[in-house]
Amino acid sequence: MNVDLMRKVDYYAGVPLCFLATFVVKLSNLFKSTAKPKRVLLVELSEMGSAIIVDPAMQKLKNTGGCELFFVIFEKNKPSLKLLNSVEDSNIFTIRETGIVPLAIDTLRFFWWTRSRGIDSVIDLELFSRYSALLTGLSGARNRVGFHAFHNEGLYRGAMLTHKVSYNPHQHIAKSFIALVNALLSDKPEVPYSKTLVSNDEIKLRQVTVSDDAKASILARIKEDYAGFDAGKQQIVLINPNASELLPQRRWMKDRYADLMRRILAYSPTAVVVITGAPAERAEAQVLKDNVNSERCVNFAGRVKFTELPALYYVSQLMVTNDSGPGHFSSVTPLKTYVIFGPETPALYGSLGNSTPIYAGLACSPCVSASNHRKTACTDNVCLQTITVEHVFNTIQPILKAG
Repeated sequence: MNVDLMRKVDYYAGVPLCFLATFVVKLSNLFKSTAKPKRVLLVELSEMGSAIIVDPAMQKLKNTGGCELFFVIFEKNKPSLKLLNSVEDSNIFTIRETGIVPLAIDTLRFFWWTRSRGIDSVIDLELFSRYSALLTGLSGARNRVGFHAFHNEGLYRGAMLTHKVSYNPHQHIAKSFIALVNALLSDKPEVPYSKTLVSNDEIKLRQVTVSDDAKASILARIKEDYAGFDAGKQQIVLINPNASELLPQRRWMKDRYADLMRRILAYSPTAVVVITGAPAERAEAQVLKDNVNSERCVNFAGRVKFTELPALYYVSQLMVTNDSGPGHFSSVTPLKTYVIFGPETPALYGSLGNSTPIYAGLACSPCVSASNHRKTACTDNVCLQTITVEHVFNTIQPILKAG
């Protein structure tokens, strides 16, 4: 299903279903009591980057709470959980979002799966999605934690939760995820949860270890695409010009990426620009490469598996990317990453890694939030048009090797 159809289903089907499910949940609550969390399921369906951002919260569940972790996610986003391997593969449930029928079948399977696994606690990481609320409320778990609107208007999700956390739109989402964990681990009831301080130290990400063989494999593939590549003398500059269909307004213009790449190559004769992307984006990347018209510009879209991304990041000097998954995937490595923000704000969704946001900060930005299901009415993303090639180049120039 495309993103707009999913939003419509979530609204037109989700609201009445949440209303009806509320009666079922309230009735079941009469026969259940809260219990110490041991087997905790996290619900994060649609954002691959969030599967990385939530890792500090998952580590707290394991290290402080002594919990076994489970996860439910859309099938296409499952690879993002493999970068840090915080959840065992057998504990991950995937849902197909390719159509209404597969979605419905997998939803029914999910309700059986949670009960067969003895899930006692569920944390809904989604920001006011009715579908995730239904998964949480009807999961059979005793403890159900998530964001609740309280006196805010709109975004009705029924009464699915036992631990209602007040969503704070003024702190990084990683801290909000920690707040959900704190609510679950709290030894006393609160209204609202969670009256705790989350420090910056609590949202530090673990770093992955990459073998020399894995790095050598990446370098060999770059040399296959550019015969003149010399890993000992040249620096790899990654460019990720794409963003998910969830919010296409996040894409900086392709002609500006082409201009930026030409400037990088002209400034640094040792630079090799590598365009990254999924296999489906290879043709689009080729158009960009042809526009740059340099043998030192490599179309690398589809040339690495998702699990090989850390190796690519380890052998590279820097990356420039739209506000999308790669900005978060690189955060588990030391790679210096520059993320171009527009309709979203780095204050909430900035990378937790070695990252620098590039953000115009217009009065209208951010125009997406939890209250509008991250759907903007904007069709003229001036917030990105305002960011010039010169500004981006000047920002990255200090770590480029000059000619």
